[in-house]
Amino acid sequence: MSKIAVVDMTGNKVADTELNDAIFGIEPNKALMHAMVVNFLANQRQGTQSTLTRTEVQGGGRKPWRQKGTGHARQGSIRAPQWVHGGIALGPKPRDYSYSLNKKEKRLAMKSAFSTKVIDNNLIVVNEIETKEYKTKVMVDMLKAIGAQGKALIVTADVDAKVVKSAANIPGVKTATVNTLNVYDILNYDKFIVSSEAVKKIEEVYA
Repeated sequence: MSKIAVVDMTGNKVADTELNDAIFGIEPNKALMHAMVVNFLANQRQGTQSTLTRTEVQGGGRKPWRQKGTGHARQGSIRAPQWVHGGIALGPKPRDYSYSLNKKEKRLAMKSAFSTKVIDNNLIVVNEIETKEYKTKVMVDMLKAIGAQGKALIVTADVDAKVVKSAANIPGVKTATVNTLNVYDILNYDKFIVSSEAVKKIEEVYA
């Protein structure tokens, strides 16, 4: 078990907490983290791009000239790929780019991402992340106080609408819950800000 300081929303240390080394203290598997990032991005692709083939382009129903005797190369349609305004040969068609990795790989990649944040000193544990009103200034002040004014991922145990809305307008800041975390977001944001309750929940889920 390794210890890490717990701060409040004003940046003052209030306690120490122990992190489970099996989750936050492993040797990061870079290959698996890369595989999970590629997987995440592939699954975000809509795959709706489409080009028209020669059978789908309007026109070109008759031969432009007879087969022999004209001096031209033989042509079957003015909508063949070599013609201007012709169909596209081997162009993209709608497809599903998504695929999945197995559960064991996903868990190890997540643990590697958590451990990377600890190694880089980019994990910040806040005892409670909350606001009594919908106010962006509350979250801006918290980020400034704890030294996380760049790209930051704020993680709570469960959905807190006031925290989500209050952080929504801050550039470079994203909120998430433990069950919506993914390797891409953890690595993409510089600071990984987690509530004490969320740390416990992560340890329960990935133990």
